[in-house]
Amino acid sequence: MPVLVMKFGGTSVANLDRIRRAAKRVGVEVAKGYDVIVIVSAMSGKTNELVGWVDETSPLYDAREYDAVVSSGENVTAGLMALTLQEMDVPARSWQGWQVPLKTNSAHSQARIEEIPPENIRAKFAEGMKVAVVAGFQGISPEGRITTLGRGGSDTTAVAFAAAFEAERCDIYTDVDGVYTTDPRICDKARKLDKIAFEEMLELASLGAKVLQTRSVELAMRYKVKLRVLSSFEEQSDEAGTLVCDEEEIMESNVVAGVAYSRDEAKLTVQSVADRPGIAATIFTTLSDAGVNVDMIVQDISEEGRTDMTFSCPTDQVVRAEQALLAIKEKGELNYAELLADRNVAKVSVVGIGMRSQSGVAAKMFKVLSDEGINIKVITTSEIKISVLIDRKYMELAVQALHDAFELHKTG
Repeated sequence: MPVLVMKFGGTSVANLDRIRRAAKRVGVEVAKGYDVIVIVSAMSGKTNELVGWVDETSPLYDAREYDAVVSSGENVTAGLMALTLQEMDVPARSWQGWQVPLKTNSAHSQARIEEIPPENIRAKFAEGMKVAVVAGFQGISPEGRITTLGRGGSDTTAVAFAAAFEAERCDIYTDVDGVYTTDPRICDKARKLDKIAFEEMLELASLGAKVLQTRSVELAMRYKVKLRVLSSFEEQSDEAGTLVCDEEEIMESNVVAGVAYSRDEAKLTVQSVADRPGIAATIFTTLSDAGVNVDMIVQDISEEGRTDMTFSCPTDQVVRAEQALLAIKEKGELNYAELLADRNVAKVSVVGIGMRSQSGVAAKMFKVLSDEGINIKVITTSEIKISVLIDRKYMELAVQALHDAFELHKTG
């Protein structure tokens, strides 16, 4: 039988009624002749509650016990989904990560998937099981301990299963009905895309679009897994949602596919460091070792052998960055005048594979922002992306203006 992977996020399984609704969708696919692997998240809000309990119990917690506690939310959902399917006379059983087994490394709370042997689940399919309900977000370490994959890890679980079982498709059910050209809550002209290329989705996910976890898109692109993003709250057709696929499967597309934003950005400037080989390595190795996720980097023109180094990072990592750089300054490993932090910035980006073959996108973007009186603080580009750092108060205006300027409300 062909295999289909269906993943239901927290809002889609938030209560028993929603679990029943999701189970009916699974039943429809079983009736079409599929063996189905269902990946479930914890009920909406449950993971946050579990994390809160861990933090309250032990602020400096053992990450292995954190995983043992936080993974339990998915176990509950998996069991309830399996029971619901059984009540519908659909042969189903639940699987925890260790039972599959979904093998990971030992990086507790941020584990990486290493292998998913398909034999156990395939054997049960051969015996007549039609649905394997797998607890998402969790696996087992080489030491035999429960691991979790980081927030949003159920998306990654789903794609990994689709790759391991050579599934026909991986359907991600969520509270939105697809991938939009930008956030509809900010721009009422935002349009749902029928298809989007893996590379575009990867950029949008990494730049702030919350529809799919970045690692899940990376996996899908690597293993050529067809991903479909759908709403679990609307009636479905075979053409519903957004298909994330190879660039070759998209006949016509706009130069720009979407506008993404990230509100939680900060800009840090290390003032007056020596302009010599090794300085950048010292700064960014220190930040990396401290777990600071650096994004945009700009080095100013050197004057009298000194220069400024500017970079962006998430706002919740500013203190960590400040402490790390101050520590190496006090050790005499780095001499700088001052470290300036601006927490009132946002990142706005335009993304599109059409940028590879069409010039003028950057010029148009900068002109649009200029016309709106928005000053650009930092710029970074890739082959299919242009990102700018601007004052946070102008973020929504920038998103709307760019969406209009690139006519993203129009198709093709």
